[in-house]
Amino acid sequence: MKRIVYIISLIGTLTGCRNSQSESDAYGNFEAVETIVSVEATGSLLYFAVEEGQTLKPGQVVGLIDTTQLHLRKAQVLASKQAVSSRTPNVAAQISYYDQQLAVQGQQLRNLQREQERSQNLVAAGAAPAKQLDDIVNQIAVLERQMALTRQQRASQASALGTQRSGTQAESATLAQQIEQLNDQISKSRVVNPRAGTVTVKLAEPAEVVTYGKPLYKIADLNSITLRAYVSGDQLVRVKTGQKVKVRVDAPDDQFQTHEGTVQWISSKAEFTPKVIQTKEERVNLVYAMKVLVKNDGSLKIGMPGEVQF
Repeated sequence: MKRIVYIISLIGTLTGCRNSQSESDAYGNFEAVETIVSVEATGSLLYFAVEEGQTLKPGQVVGLIDTTQLHLRKAQVLASKQAVSSRTPNVAAQISYYDQQLAVQGQQLRNLQREQERSQNLVAAGAAPAKQLDDIVNQIAVLERQMALTRQQRASQASALGTQRSGTQAESATLAQQIEQLNDQISKSRVVNPRAGTVTVKLAEPAEVVTYGKPLYKIADLNSITLRAYVSGDQLVRVKTGQKVKVRVDAPDDQFQTHEGTVQWISSKAEFTPKVIQTKEERVNLVYAMKVLVKNDGSLKIGMPGEVQF
């Protein structure tokens, strides 16, 4: 009888040791940073090569939205821009007429000034009448008034042509901006994967008509995964950021699969224990959230429960 009691006591002791060794310090679920890839254009989804579980590279083109209407609008704007450019005046060519006229008048003025100088000498020597000098002076005055008028006409024409040119240039610049906007919209009609990772959720199918901002799929880097667990206040003294811990997940035959993890973050604010983790009685307790980064060998999944041992 004593031997039976001893055996029962020994079994109880071994069981107690096993429970003590298997007890974890924190419990939670695995999560990953998921990026939602959305549409940046509107139209029919002509091509969409994404499947759940697929691994994608950054910059990989995975979809294409119909750009027919955008190209038609671009062709229309290009034609308008060309028409505006044809109306833009060539200021230098149209002003050159006045410049040529002024050059001729200037040469005439220089010739008259030389005649004036000779006439003055002749009049002074008594070899020519004063009327000859007066005629030359009058001719110079008339020519100077003509040159002033030509300069005024040139300035007026240059101002009018400059105003016209500025207007057509402004109109052409506006059309050029429209072309740039259309080019940007055309480039955004390609669905480009933004980061390396694994597709976790597919939210669209080819041939669907999509609008700007519609989510197409979610992608996450599952090479490393995070366990969000919760610890009580009296456990905080035993854990700190950067600390190596053991992370366990359920395995067959009531066993555990163990991974090494690193404490990445500990909340500085207490919260009530999430109801998905503890019993109703324990949900009233205040706990602190923590994140443990674990290298994933492919067996860890988003939402899977896990345990932490310090």
